[in-house]
Amino acid sequence: MEGSSLSKVLSRLDVVKDSLTVKRVFGEAYKVDEVTVIPVAALAGGGGAGGGEGVGPDQTGTGGGAGVGFGVQARPVGVFVVRDGEVTWRPAVDVLPIILGAQAVALAALVTIRAAVSRRRRRRRR
Repeated sequence: MEGSSLSKVLSRLDVVKDSLTVKRVFGEAYKVDEVTVIPVAALAGGGGAGGGEGVGPDQTGTGGGAGVGFGVQARPVGVFVVRDGEVTWRPAVDVLPIILGAQAVALAALVTIRAAVSRRRRRRRR
């Protein structure tokens, strides 16, 4: 890998390092009246880098190259609440799994009811 390609990859990795810091997990604390609120998030990240020298099956050519990719996922998990020197945890409620679960249960109920009604109709026809 050429020197300039390597330096580009390393500079991109610095961005990755800056993305996964404690400041990303624990947000900036703020005060509301006499209460301090500290937001907390869960982070997941991954990345990769690579480089090459030759081009084609015989590895001839001058086509050296490098690449880097990275992704970060952050989701809120709750807040720490500091009031009168006492710290409490308030979890964030992610309603999407609740909604999806309710839809799955409703769908299963509809399919079951439809099957029961179909059986009853077939018995009456006999």
